[in-house]
Amino acid sequence: MTTNTVLGSPFTALAKKTWQTVLVTGLLAVVLGIIVLVWPGPSLLVAGILFGIYMVVSGIFQLIAAFTHLPSTSFRVLSFISGVLSLIIGVFCFRDDLTSIVLLGLWIGISWLFRGVAVLFAAISEPGVPGRGWQIFYGIISALAGVVLIVWPMSSLTTLVWVVGIFLIVIGVMEVITAFGIRKDAHLLDEQLA
Repeated sequence: MTTNTVLGSPFTALAKKTWQTVLVTGLLAVVLGIIVLVWPGPSLLVAGILFGIYMVVSGIFQLIAAFTHLPSTSFRVLSFISGVLSLIIGVFCFRDDLTSIVLLGLWIGISWLFRGVAVLFAAISEPGVPGRGWQIFYGIISALAGVVLIVWPMSSLTTLVWVVGIFLIVIGVMEVITAFGIRKDAHLLDEQLA
């Protein structure tokens, strides 16, 4: 019985700490989701500003990589070009609020379009790929969503903000439920080890 207690106690201690962490992150997700739904405009503005910061930081790291540790010249050139473009986009994001939101929408749209086309062509070219039909469907939907974001970045991002807010609330509620499940399992484990 001592061996079980010694082996079990770190697990129960971890479970007790884990449920509290999951509970806090779940509650934070719910609160953040509510904030996004109540104030979608300011939430979108914050997302645009964070996108600008991300682009500047990403550009700096890509430029550093271009001059330091990349193995080939082609990787260095691509990293340099990508870094400069990231910095330019980041600077434009700080020029005004609307620009940052439009650039964020375009960035997401272009990435969804490229991802969708890549998945679509990979699924079409490989007939033996598992879930080929679903991959073709995903590729088409992702590419279409990318086109919609590119053509209508503002209205699409507003809708996306609503979806994110609802998603955060749902995920947060699920995490809260999971936290109480972990807590219950930790108590059961304590009783079994006692």
